[in-house]
Amino acid sequence: MNVPVEEQLAVITRGAVDVHVRAELESRLTKAMQTGKPLRVKAGFDPTRPDLHIGHAVLMAKMRQFQDLGHHVILLVGEFTAMVGDPTGKNDLRPRLSREEVQASAKTYTDQAFKILDRGRTEIRSNSEWLDKLTPSEMVELMAKMTVSRMLERKDFGQRFEEGRPIYQHEFLYPLLQGYDSVALDCDIELGGSDQLFNLLVGRDLMPRYGLVPQMVLTTPLLEGTDARLENGVIVGKKMSKSAENDSGL
Repeated sequence: MNVPVEEQLAVITRGAVDVHVRAELESRLTKAMQTGKPLRVKAGFDPTRPDLHIGHAVLMAKMRQFQDLGHHVILLVGEFTAMVGDPTGKNDLRPRLSREEVQASAKTYTDQAFKILDRGRTEIRSNSEWLDKLTPSEMVELMAKMTVSRMLERKDFGQRFEEGRPIYQHEFLYPLLQGYDSVALDCDIELGGSDQLFNLLVGRDLMPRYGLVPQMVLTTPLLEGTDARLENGVIVGKKMSKSAENDSGL
């Protein structure tokens, strides 16, 4: 926490794709310096398969930078959200996983993450801690804080709607549940890949509706998969993904 704010900003924003909002980040870093209270930094990973891959390492390297600057990092294992299934970038319904499949995958996540993160300075949480406890009335209350039209602003949802392909109601729940994670943890900033920007901003929108200061959002670049190719001097291909089976494990 002794690194000057300008130097912290330079490290934190280096290589970032999106920063919402830089002025807020500078203000909160200044306050953290003055009070000695570090920022609460969260990044979530859904255990849909047993292995983390080097695409995840891009995000974890940014988490480690926050740790080295003296901030509090939360590694969130998305056990509950993994059962719902993240529809980001999907043109069709994503297969749902059982609790047993998710828990089996989650067992290996933390040990792999500590290849990059400092074990002694990392708080590990599972979103099943609070999402499993939401009552039906609390879930309805959460759903009432977001409109369908806002959900259709997402490219993948909008495309499926325009093409007449089904969008299932539980898919609309995913961004809300991820956003509620930030409410439950009262985060200062959430990190994610650039394809997660919509979901991260939902968390920023939800927090004031629960009486909290809205989180800042920072995204990192996506790493292309092992099936990427060079065309006209540009690397093209799908992002590295376990579901696309084009990943290289940590």
